[in-house]
Amino acid sequence: HVQLVESGGGSVQAGGSVRLSCAATRYTVGRYRQAWFRQGPGKEREWVADVARDGTTDYSDSVKGRFTFSRDNAKNAVYLQMKRLKPEDTALYFCAASSVGWSVIEYCGQGTQVTVS
Repeated sequence: HVQLVESGGGSVQAGGSVRLSCAATRYTVGRYRQAWFRQGPGKEREWVADVARDGTTDYSDSVKGRFTFSRDNAKNAVYLQMKRLKPEDTALYFCAASSVGWSVIEYCGQGTQVTVS
């Protein structure tokens, strides 16, 4: 069955960096829009960034200039490089895939926790 498995989370000090990975199995990441979402404590799920099938990336205003989304088609994985982290970036980060847009998330991982203090 299709799986998305995130890794790379952890605890980091404000101003630090973390790189998240999301490995996909049983589907091809390059054939879907891929996104990172996050959900902080007591907060709604928030779209963070995505990459279209043509490789075009987009970011929420809250992370633009600090986070970088990349995709490795050979490894069938996506990544989120996060720099200059802030306490408000603390959240469960999970990757997702959709062929139609983010109103319909077709595949989603369990998430990896990032805590910034």
